[in-house]
Amino acid sequence: MLPSLTPELAANGHTDASRRGGSVRSLAILGATGSIGTQALDLVRLFPDRLDVRALTAGRNAELLAEQAEEFRPDFVVIGDEAAAPILQQRLAPLGIEVLTGDQGLCAAATADGADLVLTAVVGSCGLRPTLAAIQAGKSIALANKETLVVGGAVVAEAAQRHGVAVLPVDSEHSAIFQCLVGEPRQAVEQLTLTASGGPFRTRPAHTFGQITRAEALKHPNWSMGAKVTIDSATLMNKGLEVIEARWLFDLEPEQIDVLVHPQSIIHSMVTFADGSTKAQLGVPTMKVPIQYALTYPDRWPAPHPRLDWAHLRTLDFEPPDTERFPCLRLAFEALAAGGTAPSALNAANEEAVAAFLRDEIGFTDIPRIVSDVLDYNAGQPHATAPHPDVETLVGADVAARRRAQELRRAVAL
Repeated sequence: MLPSLTPELAANGHTDASRRGGSVRSLAILGATGSIGTQALDLVRLFPDRLDVRALTAGRNAELLAEQAEEFRPDFVVIGDEAAAPILQQRLAPLGIEVLTGDQGLCAAATADGADLVLTAVVGSCGLRPTLAAIQAGKSIALANKETLVVGGAVVAEAAQRHGVAVLPVDSEHSAIFQCLVGEPRQAVEQLTLTASGGPFRTRPAHTFGQITRAEALKHPNWSMGAKVTIDSATLMNKGLEVIEARWLFDLEPEQIDVLVHPQSIIHSMVTFADGSTKAQLGVPTMKVPIQYALTYPDRWPAPHPRLDWAHLRTLDFEPPDTERFPCLRLAFEALAAGGTAPSALNAANEEAVAAFLRDEIGFTDIPRIVSDVLDYNAGQPHATAPHPDVETLVGADVAARRRAQELRRAVAL
């Protein structure tokens, strides 16, 4: 077992972050044009004298990236779409802002000079290499890219331990657990309970799942998120990925991590301790609070985020997840138990299946079918039983899983 990725902090303790006091915290934001990235920049606007930006990256949204660069004046930006780079360069050259592209550019942003904290908010397994590059450069990590730990949890944990780097969770559930653990001895933790809204189809009859449309699946009842995460929430795969992420963030055994459906999304997660006490972190469903906590930890800066209205909070409901109707959650637990390259294959298959669903190429119920088939396929590969797969092995499993998922997608579409 490796130490948890999140830093220990006693009730009266201090960290490098706290010793910085009121100094400016400089950020590199990977995935600046997505939901997490844009909300992080809202926080920079809220605290212009305490947060600044050294690097911004985007996949394809060059127009929004240009607008962000013009406002926040980073040292450089990175665009994944290389065809958009020349226009971006022409627009930003008068401001002295350099434009980089591709994976090399992403890693350059992750290791940007002067950046204290790297917010990894890209979507998918592409976050693994830049996160490792940032860790190797000694940067603190604010992790919103759960796939990094799903695919390479052991590798990231080993690198963070070796370089003395803390990984601060941004997901609301993991931030809630982290906040509940402040001042608590880790050996006293008995159980983590991740809460899930249940998504838009929590009460929908299973026999109608084959008729679910993309538009219906993108209507989350509580949260505003990107398309991929929203579909993952509808299938409960998002919660499965969070279970795997929690295993590495907090260094617990899989059987110590539980999931509970909580439709109101007010309790973001809970920790039960060895003496029978349980702590829960509550709040209005907004990502700005956990993002801010990761950016400002261990401090809590006053902010005008919405508060709970306790007088009108009548009920908090809970129910166990239905893994028969939502098999993706079960598949994630199975991949975590299998270890090796299974989580990498799970993530790759899910990314491919969700992308196909968003293109209207497959149905909603095809997503777990494709993931299940890919996991079976991966189990028969030589790398599947590697006890400690390295990055190249994990990437190879990812590529093979995607190829298999694409074959299955084409078969479904015929």
